[in-house]
Amino acid sequence: MAEMTFREAVARGIAQEMDRDPSVVLLGEDIGAAGGVFKATAGLLEHFGPERVFDTPISEQAILGAAMGAAMTGLRPIAEIMFSDFFAVCWDLVVNQIAKTRYMSNGQVALPLVIRSSNGAGVRFGAQHSQSVENWAMAVPGLKVVAPSTPGDVVGLLAAAVRDPDPVLFFEQKSLYATKGEVPDHEIVGALGKAAVVRQGGAATIVALAAMVPRALAAADELEREGIETTVIDLRSLVPLDVTTIATSVAETGHLVTVEENPRLCGWGAEVSSIVAEENLFDLDGPIVRVTTPHVPIPAADALEDAALPSVSRIVDGVKRSLQ
Repeated sequence: MAEMTFREAVARGIAQEMDRDPSVVLLGEDIGAAGGVFKATAGLLEHFGPERVFDTPISEQAILGAAMGAAMTGLRPIAEIMFSDFFAVCWDLVVNQIAKTRYMSNGQVALPLVIRSSNGAGVRFGAQHSQSVENWAMAVPGLKVVAPSTPGDVVGLLAAAVRDPDPVLFFEQKSLYATKGEVPDHEIVGALGKAAVVRQGGAATIVALAAMVPRALAAADELEREGIETTVIDLRSLVPLDVTTIATSVAETGHLVTVEENPRLCGWGAEVSSIVAEENLFDLDGPIVRVTTPHVPIPAADALEDAALPSVSRIVDGVKRSLQ
């Protein structure tokens, strides 16, 4: 068992799969010699060489076009879009080509590819480099959507994504890159679509994703000091969505609070809330509460960005409102 940072876990997960399977290749802007803009791919070019680790031009369309073609012809590419905001300039490839090729070819052409991207706010990059776009991807049939919160899950879920026969969008919340956690020394393979119950309590269920998981845990600690014990669920993936784990917990606690970095309008928490309202209505003993980012561009100013994102105090307040 070794302690490593989130960014080191990304490189470890990629290396694990490239060592295991020679059809796995890595491509993207500055992912080779530079080791990635967030240093999440450091050392991979040196280890695997330029035949398997490719620096590309500054063109998201070219990156994903090459990855799609590679996947269609027998490789398992891992492509990096440097910032998830940049999906906006290659969204046609993702939505109309990559997500639909298997369906439109009647299963004759599979696209086993992973698209990695740094996602979310918290590091003062401003409105065009700080968006959380996992809800964009969640709305597109044919894509799987993953967002880990710990180094161990980075390795395991990245392995599961690489081995999956369908395209997977793998979101790495950029404020987590420096965080640390223990990662087993042996091969790790996770499971897509399986949430993790990271804290158990009977008063309320808090469902969170990526960087909101440690904030939810911090809120749970604060609530515990007031005698309120909460369950915290790390969703880990949005597609597939682990409805069973959420529903089971809500049936036990009677209260649901979702914590998401997405803008409030059409965020993933709305979908989770809708499912619980339909399937667990009579288990609920209070209102469902969503703690979100407001429907505004992410500010660059420190104080304003902090105010926009869900905070520990806002999560605590959300749980208390659910319990009223």
